[in-house]
Amino acid sequence: MDVVFDSDLLPAAARAAGWQELADQALCVTQVRFPDEGSLKVRLKAVALRDGVQLAALTYGSLACRRTPALIRRSDPELYQLALITGGRQNLEQCGRRVSLGRGELVLYDSSRPYEASVTAEGALADSLILNVPKRLLPFRDAQLSRLLAVPLPARQGVGGILARFLTGLGEEAPHCTPQDTGRLQSAALDLAGAVLAHHLDRERSLPAHTHQHVLFLRIESFIRAHLGSEELTPAAVAAAHQMSLRALHRLFGHHNTTVAQFIRRQRLEHCRRDLAARHLSHLTVHAIGTRWGFPRPAVFSRVFRTAYGMPPGEYRHRALLRAGTQR
Repeated sequence: MDVVFDSDLLPAAARAAGWQELADQALCVTQVRFPDEGSLKVRLKAVALRDGVQLAALTYGSLACRRTPALIRRSDPELYQLALITGGRQNLEQCGRRVSLGRGELVLYDSSRPYEASVTAEGALADSLILNVPKRLLPFRDAQLSRLLAVPLPARQGVGGILARFLTGLGEEAPHCTPQDTGRLQSAALDLAGAVLAHHLDRERSLPAHTHQHVLFLRIESFIRAHLGSEELTPAAVAAAHQMSLRALHRLFGHHNTTVAQFIRRQRLEHCRRDLAARHLSHLTVHAIGTRWGFPRPAVFSRVFRTAYGMPPGEYRHRALLRAGTQR
């Protein structure tokens, strides 16, 4: 993600005005008040996808902001903003509902309706990921989604957990994505956001069929990543865990130009590659790392790793750690 604003880079006297101007342009127009402008701390990183979809990562200290009817008349991007709280406690009031949110919760708010938000940071800063989605891209009417505004939506398990992991991973991996990836990432973000909202509206049947299929694929991906270290992770086991036939599972992965077995192996190899290059894991043997990610037989691990990366895992580790040492 690109750093859009960092208060530490500005003189203390210019930070509040600088943030107000940037927030009005990058998010939506609000009135912001900081209890102590002299020690203001705020940082914004963002990644733009397509069609106006944006993910913003915010870190900030204590603040209060209001979006009034007058500000809405002045400027309304007509966005739904779906915020994932990743640190601290945050408060939101909209449509007569007031909610206090903590880590691991999602909340939806509407740029076309007045709201008030606040953060009281005692010691640690607050953090959140905000997915900005133009209303026209979601398959719901405003009257439907008004039921979910300023309502805490769990994001630790189920489809909410999948969305939370997706947003967190997007924030971390966006710098490594190519421009060609943005369309696919936008589709995934919209499908997952729509699935979460439909789940809480109990209107899942209103989602397009392709959205159901994409959400199912992402759910299966998440399951596979959580069980990579198990030798019992096979296509048949994946199908059984999701109450579907093996043929349906293979057909689903075929739509993504891969097979279940290929996806499992690729994920295992990628985790092995990362661990082999990690200095803090250099005390683990190559065999231990292979076993950790589902390759308990050293000969098999060495063969498939060499096929994927052009050298055996021991040599890859030696080169990666040597390169890391020269860059310190």
